[in-house]
Amino acid sequence: MRVPLPNWLRVPLGTLLLIVNTVLHVLPLLVVTLLKILLPWRPLRRGCNAVLMAIAESWIAVNTFLILAMTHTRFVVSGDASLRRDGHYLVLANHQSWVDIPVLQAVFNRRIPLLRFFLKSQLFWVPLLGQAWWALDFPFMKRYSRETIARRPELAGRDVAATRRACEKFRDIPVSVMNFVEGTRFTAAKHAAQASPFEHLLRPKAGGVAFVLAAMGDALHAILDVTIVYPRAQPTLLDLFTDRVGEVHVHVREREIPAALMHGDYQSDPVFRDAAQAWMNAVWEEKDATAARLGA
Repeated sequence: MRVPLPNWLRVPLGTLLLIVNTVLHVLPLLVVTLLKILLPWRPLRRGCNAVLMAIAESWIAVNTFLILAMTHTRFVVSGDASLRRDGHYLVLANHQSWVDIPVLQAVFNRRIPLLRFFLKSQLFWVPLLGQAWWALDFPFMKRYSRETIARRPELAGRDVAATRRACEKFRDIPVSVMNFVEGTRFTAAKHAAQASPFEHLLRPKAGGVAFVLAAMGDALHAILDVTIVYPRAQPTLLDLFTDRVGEVHVHVREREIPAALMHGDYQSDPVFRDAAQAWMNAVWEEKDATAARLGA
């Protein structure tokens, strides 16, 4: 049930409750992680993993409850996916706003394994959140610019190696590997600068998807293709907290893993790279049509 509040009270109260919820969940999360590190027995470590997932799911559930209780925001979910909590998924989505993350968590929490994002290494130092992401085995990536690699060639390929290590770690546990394929949030300026052939989307980047599929494609059982649409406008987090996000449309389509992309070298094999890009563009054409149908 929604609690009617004026914005001058909703924003600070909602922020305070989110902070309190974070502290109350992250502190036990870190304690259990410390126990997991210290315990030498594999069965006990697996037990710690189950506790960590339960804490994370509770954290997300409370955040979602606060959004639903303090705003009029509705999540309208459609699609044909058969979701499993013990599944192994690659989740692909377009990226409209920072609101996408709480939306995805609200839609998928306790329906599929915890969504894990590839994060920039600097985010580890965000107080509480960075350490929580580390405790939950979110992979941290260190990106190097072309200029840096030109100066230090030995750094070339380290981000790819880190991706492979993370994927190997996920092979034997239920997992949902999350990828915002466009690599950045949609804006009209970015859309124009790219000369994107899609009406509602930026150009997709196939490299990250190809790396994940090549590293653990045979350990995944499906791709979840997610289309997120805000019919009125792209909201900010402040819009969400001030109750200016009415509806969010989320379409979830389950796709088979393309067999041709399960083994290959995206960096070195131009034939494989072209195949990965062609497949990704075809998915994005369908996603663009879905976004239009949902009211983008």
